[in-house]
Amino acid sequence: MSLIPVRIGLQQRVLPEYRAPLFELLADSCPQGLGVFAGPARPEESIATFTQLEHAVYFPAKNVHLLRGSLYALLQPTFRSWLEIWDPEALIVEANPRYLSTPAAIRWMHQHHHPVIGWGLGAPAARGPEANLRRRFLQSLDAVVAYSHTGAEQYAAAGITPERIFVAPNAVAPRPAHGPVKRPAQFREGQPTVLFIGRLQARKRLDELIAACAALPGTLQPRLVLVGDGPERDSLQLLARQLYPETIFTGAKHGAELEPYFAEADLFVLPGTGGLAVQQAMAHSLPVLVGEADGTQSELVRPENGWLLPDGSRNTLVQTLRQALSSAARLREMGEASYRIVDQEVNLEKMVEVFCNAVNFALRT
Repeated sequence: MSLIPVRIGLQQRVLPEYRAPLFELLADSCPQGLGVFAGPARPEESIATFTQLEHAVYFPAKNVHLLRGSLYALLQPTFRSWLEIWDPEALIVEANPRYLSTPAAIRWMHQHHHPVIGWGLGAPAARGPEANLRRRFLQSLDAVVAYSHTGAEQYAAAGITPERIFVAPNAVAPRPAHGPVKRPAQFREGQPTVLFIGRLQARKRLDELIAACAALPGTLQPRLVLVGDGPERDSLQLLARQLYPETIFTGAKHGAELEPYFAEADLFVLPGTGGLAVQQAMAHSLPVLVGEADGTQSELVRPENGWLLPDGSRNTLVQTLRQALSSAARLREMGEASYRIVDQEVNLEKMVEVFCNAVNFALRT
């Protein structure tokens, strides 16, 4: 395992619960210490956050949220004082020019001859003052870690030299601790099972999934299992009673409670955004059908293991489900490919390895 030989600081807007395992694992590669600086989310975001870490040192930030939507900006007024207290020899920051306290933190690090590594989704095309601001911000970084190859290409287009760009496919789960799951050659009782796990929210587009299952030919209509709870549950149950009574609502399940649902499924589907369970499903040798979302899903979902929905139309979802559920044998092969991807390419261990490489590169230059 690669090690980072200096004390590291890591800035986040918030510390989401799903990121804690990454930072704990990264801390194991930082024998001189990892400090994580993050603040609270806005109440309306409903983000489950952590404020304690076992292997890293958590420092609470004060977050001042300014405006909304495309005009959103963030101030973290205690950023500089945290740097003076923690005194990191390398700093990892979210590569977001809307975080108004970060440029001063970068200058402070550079004044002390320490590098700064940015981390983010990418840099979509922009024009005018926004493009110039983003370019200046990105070029002040000593290295950048992108969530995906698409993000890496965007950073290169923004003027960052390729040798300073590293790709760490966005992972939320470690390498599988078990081997691939073996499933029967045919669907159980001749009927496929489609699985969703997550919050029952409008952005997951589960209403479209229910309607799409109802629109399939009778011989392909699956058991639709929705695992989770959330604000849309009542309306989804009403819709399912009207359109697709084959829908099963299990309520929220966690940890070992999820195992039988993964074991009995033939296909994992997420037609909307989000989807922390996609990697879990792949670790259980399931093919996946997901919305394209922010581009990072392309590192996970490939023609050999699943389908990315190119648009939000119901017709596209119906046709893709029809193709997916037409062959149990093909789904089994794609499930094996899913397992290989999360075992060998997209997992927390690989992500930490890339972060170590990026930091060590920046320390040398």
